[in-house]
Amino acid sequence: MVCERGLTWIKPTFLWMMYRCGWGGKVGQETVLAVEISRAGFEWALRHACLSSYAREVHPDRAAWQRELKRAPARVQWDPERDLRLRPLSHRALQLGLSGEAVRRYADEWTVAIHDVTPLVHEIHALVSSGDLASAARLLPQERPYPVGDESLAHLLG
Repeated sequence: MVCERGLTWIKPTFLWMMYRCGWGGKVGQETVLAVEISRAGFEWALRHACLSSYAREVHPDRAAWQRELKRAPARVQWDPERDLRLRPLSHRALQLGLSGEAVRRYADEWTVAIHDVTPLVHEIHALVSSGDLASAARLLPQERPYPVGDESLAHLLG
């Protein structure tokens, strides 16, 4: 989770978060927390989200997208996923920005657990820095594609 531009951003993939926080080395981002949220909460956010940028395939026109963006309590952007050296990959990872009602729900209802993963981040980064990518990869949190019906994401696949 990262707070910026009036939004609370959920970064669901570990390596994208490492890219964002510089392996916990950026000023103000030295502590890395893994926040578990309920599936119901995550799916609520997806259902109530709009794309963070205009997509001709999804929106009838720019004005319609701007209206949707103003009213939506969540927004989605798709950014390149990252490898262990934090280089961009060809596939994209979902970033979920929350505002207003979504932030309240996130804090009061959806959060299941919070874990300080800073020591793990430093351990993995040290292995990457020393060139031991195989050992670093074994320590990565297990991530799987998120199973969700196409109808839930159709408005987010611009």
